[in-house]
Amino acid sequence: MSEAAIWPAVLPTGDGLAVDPAPGIPEDSPEERGTALIEVHDLAVALGGRRVLTGIRFQVRPGEFIGIIGPNGAGKTTLMRAILSLVPAESGSILVDGRRARRGSGSIGYVPQRHEFMWDFPISVEDAVLTGRVSRIGWLRRARVEDYTAVADALSLVGMSDLRRRPVGELSGGQRQRVLVARALALRPRVLLLDEPFTGLDMPTQELLTDLFTTLSAQGTAIVMTTHDIVAAVHQCARLILINRRIIADGPPSDVTEGRLWKETFDVTDSNPLLMAVGAIR
Repeated sequence: MSEAAIWPAVLPTGDGLAVDPAPGIPEDSPEERGTALIEVHDLAVALGGRRVLTGIRFQVRPGEFIGIIGPNGAGKTTLMRAILSLVPAESGSILVDGRRARRGSGSIGYVPQRHEFMWDFPISVEDAVLTGRVSRIGWLRRARVEDYTAVADALSLVGMSDLRRRPVGELSGGQRQRVLVARALALRPRVLLLDEPFTGLDMPTQELLTDLFTTLSAQGTAIVMTTHDIVAAVHQCARLILINRRIIADGPPSDVTEGRLWKETFDVTDSNPLLMAVGAIR
């Protein structure tokens, strides 16, 4: 059975990272190092003998709202899983708070795609969100008052407090997505990684989550999301990273309007409506 097949499994579902000092990197705070929370240096990843990512280089700073955009197979999910140390780097390095990232507990919350979970597992909304704190609680230990407080706060943020006793199997798709977001937020992370958070959601749920992510960003939490909703990302995100196995462009939406960047990323022609939608063609 895969790690993501049951709710109590932790690693692929957002319990953050523990970090070890990277060789040659001073153990100073993010503020002393230019406030970078995540630093990706010349990352390359190969899966099944095929190079999926190459030469990936960027930083994530507090309060940034970053949209990672690219076609299917561009390596977006692989990049997130590499940051979480769920897939190995072929070369390069990833630092979290100035230290080499590894699996465990830490400051990153992860919201994977909904299909990764067994939603008929017999567990309540509250207990599902509580599993997000297993790395803080410890295996086979009882949750503490602060754990339940963190869960209650997270459920309140996503508007699910009144459904905390409901079995997860009875939830709608939008409610399930809010549970996954709450599960990651229960860690009170400094960085929130979101893999296609709006796929299959109705408009009210998209608006609720967008407002939440914008608020968290304004409060200093870094938001990094992959998305296929390109038009929304252009309007919502303060920074866009166009990726297709390598980074094609990285900057504010106003600086990523050149048609050739989008054509190179998505391998489309000048007549594709995408270019007009993102402002590359007036």
